[in-house]
Amino acid sequence: MKLSVTYHGGTRYDITSGSHRVVTDQPVEDGGHDAGMSPVELFVGSLAGCVGYFVGRFCARHRIHCDGLRVEAEWEMAEGPHRVGSVSLAIHLPHRITAEQKERLLKVAHGCTVHQSIAVAPTVGITLNPPPPHDAKSAS
Repeated sequence: MKLSVTYHGGTRYDITSGSHRVVTDQPVEDGGHDAGMSPVELFVGSLAGCVGYFVGRFCARHRIHCDGLRVEAEWEMAEGPHRVGSVSLAIHLPHRITAEQKERLLKVAHGCTVHQSIAVAPTVGITLNPPPPHDAKSAS
């Protein structure tokens, strides 16, 4: 899987994946133009969006109406290193569910792909000006 990030001046970067584009920027008070969410907001939003998706799928499987479903996120920053230190997600379902459904729903929410990618941290490699990929046709 692959996506790309392109600089567009100031503190704006566009993330492109397939036919989709997301604009990131910084707030005006941090030198940006507030043209989009900051990368940190996008990170937390990605987590909340993934939880929402998993909860929505759970509701669909169990015939629980999810009209009005929302996930609210709050986070705090931490230092040493500078990072998102904690995230609190609140799932709001417009309908009552049983205690058993609640337990299962929360288990499903914790299993979302983004949450699991944070819980079991991926390896991240960063290179500068990597060589172009090897083209098998040019080798023959």
